[in-house]
Amino acid sequence: MSSALASPEAPVAIDPPGTSAPSPASTPPQPGAVQRAGAALRPVVWRILKPSVAIVAFLALWEIAPRVGLVDEVFLPPFTTVVEAFFDLVQSGELWQHVSASLSRALIGFFVAVVIAIPLGIAIAWYRPVSDFLNPILELFRNTAALALLPVFILILGIGEESKIALVIYACTFPILLNTISGVRTVDPLLIKSASSLGLSPVRLFQKVVLPAAVPTIFTGIRMAAASSILVLIAAEMVGAKAGLGYLITASQFNFQIPNMYAGIVAISVLGLTLNAVLVLIERRLSRWRV
Repeated sequence: MSSALASPEAPVAIDPPGTSAPSPASTPPQPGAVQRAGAALRPVVWRILKPSVAIVAFLALWEIAPRVGLVDEVFLPPFTTVVEAFFDLVQSGELWQHVSASLSRALIGFFVAVVIAIPLGIAIAWYRPVSDFLNPILELFRNTAALALLPVFILILGIGEESKIALVIYACTFPILLNTISGVRTVDPLLIKSASSLGLSPVRLFQKVVLPAAVPTIFTGIRMAAASSILVLIAAEMVGAKAGLGYLITASQFNFQIPNMYAGIVAISVLGLTLNAVLVLIERRLSRWRV
């Protein structure tokens, strides 16, 4: 006779055939979660679309105004006509020829101005004797418009590339120089005192505190100089050049190729926006400490 006792077991529920427990992955999202996701997504979408609303409205007005007779279509073609002329110039390679000529001149003059103006601005802002010596001549030239000196540059350097690049250097130097001086001089004195109290040498103080704090102001001048480099160069190319966007606009006007003229203007705008976007990315990279 067996004396083993069977231990009681909990009853096991058996699902009917063909049924299975729903997995968490197949659980449909709750209505509240969908609403919260939509509420979080709306500001992001609006932040992306908001800058383009004014541009789309402007382009729509440009397209409609000539077609309904608000302006003469001969002198202001619809935007779609300008776009067609733009792509025709791209396909023929003519636009790239003019863009490359203007861009090479603008970039050479711009980078030379950066190399000259930033060290000079730092020296003027950081050393009082340098400031006292150079301020009078700087005040004289910074109030002289760059285009007013175009005939002087042409007389001295000729009508070739040298005069145009020199004009760009002159136009770009002062925005970078003045913003560099302002950025270095307006660093928070508490930051400088705190770093000095930690025993930093003047060189390390400038490298670790003054220069990073001045980067945003310096880049403001660099972005202003980038815009000036294109605008001044276009004006110089309208006076004497055989290639460049300024030459394209002037030649199209003389030949009454009005869509090509506006296509050149659009190319200048795209070039300026692209250059500014690149500088903004570099500025964010160099000033990641900012909130």
